[in-house]
Amino acid sequence: MTEKPSVTLPGTVEKIIKPIEPREPEKAQIAIEGADDLYREIRIENSLTDENGDQVRLKKGAEVEVTVEAPQEATTPVNGDGSESRPG
Repeated sequence: MTEKPSVTLPGTVEKIIKPIEPREPEKAQIAIEGADDLYREIRIENSLTDENGDQVRLKKGAEVEVTVEAPQEATTPVNGDGSESRPG
């Protein structure tokens, strides 16, 4: 089985956002290092599962890793100069 193409970037939890409605989930805002300034922050539901299967939450200031992966068919090869490789 081959691994999916991926990239992992470091990030920091900037703030924890409490929900306006009690039924809504708490969010964690994460600043991703290496991302463009206008697109640096993402917000995710602040609910993770640890190695024992227990629910845990991120803390403000926590150092995290953000991984983006895609199936092989959703990617394009790149030439040595950084340009997209085109068939033919």
